[in-house]
Amino acid sequence: MGDVEKGKKIFVQKCGQCYTVEKGGKHKTGPNLHGLFGQKTGQSPGFTYTDANKTNGITWGEDTLMEYLENPKKYIPGTKMIFAAGIKKKAERADLIAYLKKATDE
Repeated sequence: MGDVEKGKKIFVQKCGQCYTVEKGGKHKTGPNLHGLFGQKTGQSPGFTYTDANKTNGITWGEDTLMEYLENPKKYIPGTKMIFAAGIKKKAERADLIAYLKKATDE
């Protein structure tokens, strides 16, 4: 799909302030993302989600993340995700998703 190393740089620049990916990592402004793929939204134990995230029934995968990361507030109306701008470039989203797929499964 994308380039893992480029995706890691994007994560550090755009996501790392609010999210962690390692197993047992702490929640920040956003939840720890370990085990993200195949997980339904709003399910990371110990994190307080909005009702929008808890009840929409979306399961995270490459396709759902591709759409979500482009415009989070449009994809899940009512989310408290503060990165409202999203990531407009499809290649950047693909790189980030490739990194997340690897990093959240280690």
